[in-house]
Amino acid sequence: MQPNKMGHFKKRVHVYLVGAGPGDPKLLTLGGKDCLEMADVVLYDHLANPDLLKHAPRDAERIYVGRKGRGSYRDQQEINALLVSKAQEEKCVVRLKGGDPFVFGRGGEEAETLADAGIPFTVIPGVTAAVAVPAYAGIPVTHRTLASTVAFVTGHEDPTKSSSAMEWPRLASSEGTLVFLMGTKNLPSIVERLIQEGKSSTTPVAAIRWGTYARQRTVVGTLSDIVKKVAKADFSPPTVIVVGEVVRLRDRLNWCETRPLFGKRVLVTRPRKQAPALSNLLAEQGAEPIECPTLEICPPDSWSPVDEAIQELSSYDWVIFTSVNGVQAFMGRLWFHKKDARRLANAKVCCIGPRTEEEANRWGLAADLVPKEYQAEGILAALGSLDIQGQRILIPRAKVAREILPEQLRKMGAFVHVVHGYQAVPPEAEQIPISDRFRNQDIQYLTFTSSSTVKNFCQLFVNRQEMHELTQHATVACIGPITAKTVEGEGLSVDIVASENTVPALVDAIVAHANHNQAKAGV
Repeated sequence: MQPNKMGHFKKRVHVYLVGAGPGDPKLLTLGGKDCLEMADVVLYDHLANPDLLKHAPRDAERIYVGRKGRGSYRDQQEINALLVSKAQEEKCVVRLKGGDPFVFGRGGEEAETLADAGIPFTVIPGVTAAVAVPAYAGIPVTHRTLASTVAFVTGHEDPTKSSSAMEWPRLASSEGTLVFLMGTKNLPSIVERLIQEGKSSTTPVAAIRWGTYARQRTVVGTLSDIVKKVAKADFSPPTVIVVGEVVRLRDRLNWCETRPLFGKRVLVTRPRKQAPALSNLLAEQGAEPIECPTLEICPPDSWSPVDEAIQELSSYDWVIFTSVNGVQAFMGRLWFHKKDARRLANAKVCCIGPRTEEEANRWGLAADLVPKEYQAEGILAALGSLDIQGQRILIPRAKVAREILPEQLRKMGAFVHVVHGYQAVPPEAEQIPISDRFRNQDIQYLTFTSSSTVKNFCQLFVNRQEMHELTQHATVACIGPITAKTVEGEGLSVDIVASENTVPALVDAIVAHANHNQAKAGV
């Protein structure tokens, strides 16, 4: 066994109690991510964002031990026993808990069990919902002029206690902020006790449901009317309740819910390694990206054609890269043979767009040509103005790709050699139950960044009719006209086409569409 990334313990017989944060996957700590990446088993809660499980190895065992309020759930003793038994199997066990393990998360009880069993454990604190959820609603829990103290209060005490441990007189007399967790069901009694003990009925109150998610909803009122407002909004757990003067700052500091894509869930179908480039830009605009990779980039069936091209590199006049993957595959193979960009000294380099050019730069290549139109037609237009008669052109690309570029270049009199540097195949890992997401209308935007993502997405459904019926409520956004044509060929309607074939342009187009709809609705 080798030491793990954390450097504290070996993987053998060890448990990590990891705080998952309140929901937004970006709030997972680096320590928590490191633990997930080396996990053999992950026991996760209802309030731990399931998207975080993508950090765990594909072969890691994933066990749901969620607790859903009054619904059915595993008994805590059963969870404790499961932690011990999995650790004793000499596995690295991660207990992924929503928020922070030691803030009303029963992490202390689990730690006690592990200590009694002699099993080493590490606690990785998480961002607690008591602070993060109000922050995402534009409410700082402390403020120099409004609240110098803050109290975190459980809204649901252990029902087996003989008497309440809540000091209501002190809570009611506090000039600071009160944050109640798990208090939705008991909100009427909480309000009643605070007023009964002297808290002004005009004290501002905010109730925030599913805080830090795209589905976050906030209701603001006072102690006198918050119960009626929450009931009217049909709130249910998980809800964080904030009581205090700091709630008045929400009107000015509401940064999260005012973003253009707030409340929108966007399906990202790019390969797993490339998905973050799109997901991060969407999240910045307030969306909740749902990553569902529909393809995986794999090596070609044989490297022989690429290797032969590498041996003959000095004979080519042009090397054309039509994707980031093409650059990575070809230059990676060149590096494998202990060669570098100097081997392309005799050739000019063409990159299909700025992102591909950026990747080429990373390998020490300067692009001699980047067309104005970021697709094959743009390359043809640019090279058409040059004399390429009799020139030798190398195109490292995917196994399956459009043939228009090599075909038209040959018609221009060039000698074109196409080699397959990679192939895009459906991923081996089991997909999210994507049909259920669409069936529940949980996805507002469906994005495609290549024809391959379109074709593989369609294969996720039982048949075309099911796909059409389930996706009819989603807005389809494509990175360019070629991808849009593929979507239409599959019988789906295209609502958005980016102005240029880049990920930032695709996000800009989605934002423009959302802004137009909001203006149209008078929001």
